[in-house]
Amino acid sequence: MADQPPPQTITDVAVLRLLAHPLRRRIEEQLRRGPVNATSLAQALGESTGLTSYHLRQMAKYGFLEEVPELANGKQRWWRAVPADHRYPAYTEQTDEMRAATAEMTRHNLAELVELYENYEREAPGLGPWADAFLFSRATIRVDLTRMREFFEEYIQLVQRYGVTDDDADGDRKVVLMRLFGFPET
Repeated sequence: MADQPPPQTITDVAVLRLLAHPLRRRIEEQLRRGPVNATSLAQALGESTGLTSYHLRQMAKYGFLEEVPELANGKQRWWRAVPADHRYPAYTEQTDEMRAATAEMTRHNLAELVELYENYEREAPGLGPWADAFLFSRATIRVDLTRMREFFEEYIQLVQRYGVTDDDADGDRKVVLMRLFGFPET
C-alpha cells in the first residue's frame, strides 16, 4: 500500500460550500475515471467549457486537483484528483455556518448515492459476474465515542488498503463505490 496522506480537517466554510456545489460533485465523479480537461469534462457533463474550466480552477485553488503536465497539449490543461483524507470538524466544534454547509453536502451525498444505486440497478443485467458485487449491510453497534472513532479509523485504513494501487491497470478490476454512514439513534 502506498503512503497515505495524513487526515486534513476542513474548517473553512468556503471550502465546505465548494465541495457541496452540485456541479463540483459531478466533476468529482468524472475524476474517479481518470484525468480530465475542461473540454472533455464539458462534453461529459453537458456544460460549457468555460464553466468547467472555472470549476476545475476553483477546485485546484483549494488543493483538491492538480495539473497533469505530461498530458498537456497546447493550451489544454489536464487535471487529476489529489489523493487526500479530508475530514470535517466534529459537530460540536462546528459553527452554525459549518453545520449548514456540511448538512447540505451530506444531503447531496445521499442524493448522489440514490442516483448511483438506481444507475447500478438499471445496468446490473449487463454487468455479468460484477452484478454480484453489490454489497449491502445494515448493522447496529453499541459503542462509546472512543470506540466509534476507532471503528471509523479502522474503516478508513481498510478503504485505503484496498484503494488505488499501482497495478490498477489489471483488466479484471472495476471501481467500486464505498460509502459509510453512521449516526446515533435518537
